[in-house]
Amino acid sequence: MLPLEQIQLPPGFRIELLSAGVPEARGMTMSPGGTLFVGTRGQGKVYAISNPLSGSPKVRTVATGLTMPVGVAFRDGALYASSTSRIVRLDDIEARLDNPPQPVVVSDRFPTETHHGWKFIAFGPDGYLYVPVGAPCNICAPDENRYANIMRMKPDGTDLQVVARGVRNSVGFDWHPATHQLWFTDNGRDNMGDDIPDDELNRLTRAGQHFGYPYCHAGDVPDPEFGKRRPCSEFEPPVAKLGAHVAALGMRFYTGKQFPAAYRNSIFIAEHGSWNRTVPIGYRVARVVLNDRGQVVRQEIFAQGWLRDGKPWGRPVDVLVAPDGSLLVSDDMAGAIYRIRYAP
Repeated sequence: MLPLEQIQLPPGFRIELLSAGVPEARGMTMSPGGTLFVGTRGQGKVYAISNPLSGSPKVRTVATGLTMPVGVAFRDGALYASSTSRIVRLDDIEARLDNPPQPVVVSDRFPTETHHGWKFIAFGPDGYLYVPVGAPCNICAPDENRYANIMRMKPDGTDLQVVARGVRNSVGFDWHPATHQLWFTDNGRDNMGDDIPDDELNRLTRAGQHFGYPYCHAGDVPDPEFGKRRPCSEFEPPVAKLGAHVAALGMRFYTGKQFPAAYRNSIFIAEHGSWNRTVPIGYRVARVVLNDRGQVVRQEIFAQGWLRDGKPWGRPVDVLVAPDGSLLVSDDMAGAIYRIRYAP
């Protein structure tokens, strides 16, 4: 049994185990029909969870043999999944959970490198599928039209275009409910010490903006190797610094009504946790509070306790607002999906 009693939440909130049968659970998406789809990384599998909020969910494997299929997205009855250099599609998937179809390749135009090659994906309000491409290294200066960016394409794979550059490795993004602007997390580089640079929360206000990598980190930290080539003043600063090495991954705006009204349009961020910091940090879910103008007011810890005495027993990866307004959290270390509800 997972020690959920160790998870600390604000007063009135409760956490429960939705499923412990999803090894290496990563990105999540839910169909209009209520099926929860979950990607993985090393497993190469994609899972479907039927009736996830019923108390008796059923887990099925709907795809195997993919390369780091972290990201999943749903549109028009089809499940889209990332597979490093490819985006694939499983048609009419909910009618075929027990006999899933072979994946159809939508696009194979992405790099084959596995270093930062796993991809969170999601459909935007413009109908395009957004696909990030991480840098194939810790720090290097790759082709900005090929790496270290966020791209988008039509559902059929056409019209592939870059919308953001200078993004080292984003594994989570969402669109503001009112402005429909793209907000995304970005992981800072390693080997600059325990406390720099911060992971970033960024906002895209126009297509083509550059967010600094590899020249500048967190808005004001010149890279020791590449920083002399271009100054930080040339790039978009983050809207929030999230902390060094917290590994900020999945993020979503809270659009439900189950939580108190003060939580509406807040951002929840899954912090996967540090892998090379002297004192571990992260392994929690953070909340970023915005005002009515979309400006960051403050940051706070929403859920923590997966890290005990310097050792983790779980690592949050993605967050998703369920139809009933509860918050789902995936955990690739425990192979679990949690559900957080407000139940005072």
